[in-house]
Amino acid sequence: MAQYQSKLMQTLVERGFLYQCTDEAALDKAGVDGPVTGYIGFDCTAPSLHVGSLVQIMMLRHLQRAGGRPIVLMGGGTTKIGDPSGKDKSRAMLTTEKIAENKNGIMSVFDRFLNFDGPNGAIMVDNADWLEGLGYIEFLRDVGPLFTINRMVTMDTVKRRLENEQPMTFLEFNYPLLQSYDFVELNRRYGCTLQLGGSDQWGNITTGVDLTRRMEGNEVYGFTTPLITTASGGKMGKTADGAVWLNSDPALGADYFKSPYDYWQFWRNTDDADVGRFMRLFTDLPLDEIAKLESLEGADINTAKIVLANEATTMLHGEAAAKDAEATARKTFEQGGAAAGLPTFEVSDVAMNILDAAILVGLASSKGEGRRHIKGNALKVNDERVSDPDMMLGQDDIKDGVIKISVGKKRHALIKPS
Repeated sequence: MAQYQSKLMQTLVERGFLYQCTDEAALDKAGVDGPVTGYIGFDCTAPSLHVGSLVQIMMLRHLQRAGGRPIVLMGGGTTKIGDPSGKDKSRAMLTTEKIAENKNGIMSVFDRFLNFDGPNGAIMVDNADWLEGLGYIEFLRDVGPLFTINRMVTMDTVKRRLENEQPMTFLEFNYPLLQSYDFVELNRRYGCTLQLGGSDQWGNITTGVDLTRRMEGNEVYGFTTPLITTASGGKMGKTADGAVWLNSDPALGADYFKSPYDYWQFWRNTDDADVGRFMRLFTDLPLDEIAKLESLEGADINTAKIVLANEATTMLHGEAAAKDAEATARKTFEQGGAAAGLPTFEVSDVAMNILDAAILVGLASSKGEGRRHIKGNALKVNDERVSDPDMMLGQDDIKDGVIKISVGKKRHALIKPS
């Protein structure tokens, strides 16, 4: 491994974040010479970010802990186009109102990971502030000549669409220009010299680096992370039950939130082979402590998994939530019963179909999925298997003031009459 002098590069490389960098030596020197200001953009395509975005958020966290200033860029402007990166088909167009709603849900997470006060306090901005004010003709005259069609058709996203004979709209074709221009504006406004992102953003990041150098004459850098997959080859943050969301607000709907308990369980269920790597990426634990924990074997590796779950959940939801989740898991799985601390949903009337109940508490995304749970003997009420999809819950199902709904051995929720 190359010897890095800056705390920023040492941390990012040692903890496994580096995949590509436009100039490692120059970025390392910039980190030694003074605080680095860096940014990551988040388009507002959903009301919550999921664990897949946590890799990027943790990079901003490490940037700040190394003395740099992180910028969280909300894509209120670029979301109106839709990032084609990694997509074989065009994204659905969102209304301005829906984009604003999604933006509010996303923004609520960042103060758990970043400090927005102090001399290197994080900054949150929205690219709609400058993109929506651009005169299109003027923008094309200033930026258009610095892009060539020859280069753009070699970008992975464009090339993939053409090879698969999938259409790419002219609207989407403009996306790299606008994302690149974000870097120019952030460099002008805040002295930002670093753009961070996932490996699928490499083409957009390098065009942004090039555009900023050509328009501003400033040295700037790009840094990407590898695609994080699990030991089984699955995409990080994607489970059989859907995405692992960072928001815990049930008001977002069953498809867009995870309770602190379910979030803790996600990390607790990490594959043995992933424990050390995930600790380096998703916690602040010292590397020597991680080395000891990941060396545990057999049943002892469960100790490391609990540490991972507690550390990750504490960072997002607080120490109390992590302790409650661990205690709930121990009581639920070792002693049985409906432990306090499980996700609880209050209803005015418990009389409802079991499929509707499963959707309400987030254990099924649709009635079809609920029926599949029943067919697989996975759906339970008060630890009793449900065999009839027409089953109705009622007052007789209330035990100790609640009705416990479960899918499998590890996913549980409570319905409580209000």
